[in-house]
Amino acid sequence: MFKKVLIANRGEIARRVLFTCREMEIATVAVYSDVDRRAVHVLEADQAVCLGAADPVESYLNIDKIIAAARETHAEAIHPGYGFLSENAGFAERCAKEGLVFIGPPARVINDLGDKITARNIMIKGNVPVIPGMIQSESDPAVLAEKATEIGYPVMIKASAGGGGKGIRIVNTPEELQASCEAASREASVAFGDGTIYLEKFFTRAKHIEFQILADGHGNVVHVLERECSVQRRHQKIIEETPSPSLNPELRAEMGSAAVAAAVASRYVNAGTVEFLLDENNTFYFLEVNTRLQVEHPVTEMITGIDLVRQQLEIAAGNPLILSQDDIVARGHAIECRVYAEDPANNFMPSPGKIAYMQEPTGPGIRNDCGVYSGFEVPVNYDPILSKLVVHARDRETCLPRMVMALKNYILLGIKTPIPFLIDVLESSPFQKGQIYTDFIERHFSEWQPRLVEADMARIAFIVDEMNANRRKKTAVLSEQTVSTPFATLGGWRL
Repeated sequence: MFKKVLIANRGEIARRVLFTCREMEIATVAVYSDVDRRAVHVLEADQAVCLGAADPVESYLNIDKIIAAARETHAEAIHPGYGFLSENAGFAERCAKEGLVFIGPPARVINDLGDKITARNIMIKGNVPVIPGMIQSESDPAVLAEKATEIGYPVMIKASAGGGGKGIRIVNTPEELQASCEAASREASVAFGDGTIYLEKFFTRAKHIEFQILADGHGNVVHVLERECSVQRRHQKIIEETPSPSLNPELRAEMGSAAVAAAVASRYVNAGTVEFLLDENNTFYFLEVNTRLQVEHPVTEMITGIDLVRQQLEIAAGNPLILSQDDIVARGHAIECRVYAEDPANNFMPSPGKIAYMQEPTGPGIRNDCGVYSGFEVPVNYDPILSKLVVHARDRETCLPRMVMALKNYILLGIKTPIPFLIDVLESSPFQKGQIYTDFIERHFSEWQPRLVEADMARIAFIVDEMNANRRKKTAVLSEQTVSTPFATLGGWRL
């Protein structure tokens, strides 16, 4: 096993990887930008190396600096977390050339599966069902129009490269097609440096179900059950749960087998996620493979007891999987809510700034993977995720109120968060009944606004906290002006 691992990320995912490394007695190296100098992952790691300016290109996306940091600290392996360089084939290849272990799949696999067209063709050859659509990218408007008619409206325009909801447009009529294709291509060019696009059939009432996979370098592959990820905004997930309320045992087994087949077809190694679309007729189709750890991985860990980061490290070290498919059993139900610094009442715009006060929820079955603290300045430069709040209970009916209670006990003052919005979603009748589709937010919460009582209480709590802070500052000044005596160091002790 590795003696030292560099974590090429920040925030809550860097802390998550740190936890398992510490448990496995692996020394850790954090990297950070100038604005993250006092970030939790920096304070908790065994060593930390500054990468420079806040701009991601100068820090967390700078391959040369990260490799140099690994060399300087004598790290043997690099864990990329998610985001930043986690799905960068060039970074994985560079690590291999430098004699460093990239904790993730080989560059070849990242490259193949990162291109959506290539991935679709791999799955077709591997007999994994794919969404009806194009098997090559296209830029000619006439060809795109012909293919859209052939597929049947509505269609979805997708970027060949990248993910995270970028370069995606839904087109309902032929008149919308050309302008939407041009917009999607521009967005993809900015986000991924690749403006190529293609078309797929769009299902208006569909569910987004993904399967966690683990594959070692010895030919062993298992799936670690599914995650329901249909509650999304702008094609990005905000609430995930497992088991999915939409699957019966037979469908779960069939989709799990398809996920394993996808891993085998792509010659996958390490942890990954195979994403599927499930239509109203319970027919499923391959969407894509995420060649990294997912944000929502904790719900899988909660119901299976399997530490997925530990599995990544073991596989990267060349060890065979010790898990068989029969070993993987679900116990109970788990839900995750992503807590961002963003304003749900203002189209989920980022809400950076100083966290005046934070109190994390606690109690049985509650886990909060968090990367911030009271007084931390949330920078504007990066994805605004603050934490992943996860709860576990014996069943969904018990899990839902536990999550609502946890959210109500989660205090974050000084910045906007989607906590009130998440509570309303969880308490809504459609969600409670499991009537969840990828258009859930648009259908039920497009006009959502916070209740005034909650907003007023938040303001009052913030004012009280500021008053207490000022009072503490005045007390500290008075204390400094008071003549010190030996008794002062003893607090309230008297004879």
